[in-house]
Amino acid sequence: MKSTKPFPEMKQATKGSRALESPESRRSWLRRLGLGAMLVAVAGQAYTLLRALVPNVLYEEPQRFKAGLPDQFPEGATFFEDRRVFVFREQKTFYAVSAVCTHLGCTVKMINLSQPKKVQIKGRLVEERREFHCPCHGSKYYGDGTNYAGPAPGPLAWYRLEVAPEDGQLVVDLSERVSQSFRLTV
Repeated sequence: MKSTKPFPEMKQATKGSRALESPESRRSWLRRLGLGAMLVAVAGQAYTLLRALVPNVLYEEPQRFKAGLPDQFPEGATFFEDRRVFVFREQKTFYAVSAVCTHLGCTVKMINLSQPKKVQIKGRLVEERREFHCPCHGSKYYGDGTNYAGPAPGPLAWYRLEVAPEDGQLVVDLSERVSQSFRLTV
């Protein structure tokens, strides 16, 4: 026989008690709580991913370096392999040309020509005694760094040179490009 009386342990819900809360409001509150937790987790993962792209310590060499005293440079080119730059001396003038190919970043090799050749660069006739060749993909550059063959999209970079006031050494600034007409006279 079934009794229609409410269970003795159940209390009658009154208007101000918690027992009157509808299951619908609890569900919506739990949904909001779950959605908030998921958003916090996604934001935490995104922060971790982006933070991994920023190094804590920068291991790059300085962009400015002292190359040596001007008197120590021989006539012609001096190659700094670790910095991939050529420093040229022509009597009392100096200039620096990058050895990084503008195609894919290979190191170009300087070729001294057995006989000078006359070439037209930017509308003027120039006598070239050297060229730069990229061993990776065949790009070729005239002695001033102007590209003339291969897939290289542009000329080799020229960098600023200056004399350090404290000790008179040549300073190459790889962060500052200059035009191909730049010369430092010492």
